[in-house]
Amino acid sequence: MCLSPAQCRAARALIAWSEKELSSASKVAKATIVGYEAGKLSPDEQALRDMKRSLEDAGVLFIPENGGGAGVRLARPASASIDTDETETVQYEEYLKNDAPPGAGG
Repeated sequence: MCLSPAQCRAARALIAWSEKELSSASKVAKATIVGYEAGKLSPDEQALRDMKRSLEDAGVLFIPENGGGAGVRLARPASASIDTDETETVQYEEYLKNDAPPGAGG
């Protein structure tokens, strides 16, 4: 099976999609998605592939069963990077005021 009910629920939660949004993206009936996630229906493999592909297109990575259990996580966008420019300092306004009592800190 390419997508478990638990993975489907978790994937939707990661990207904050309702059953209706997954239905719209995958062209799989909402009732089918609801029934599958509840363990009451077994959609055909094409419907499962369509649901999985739609979730992947929205940024979900599916982790295979590898001894630790199957799962999901968000994909890091290709454009995402860690800013390592140490020459710039960002000071947030809420941290400019010292509101600690005298003698606090180390």
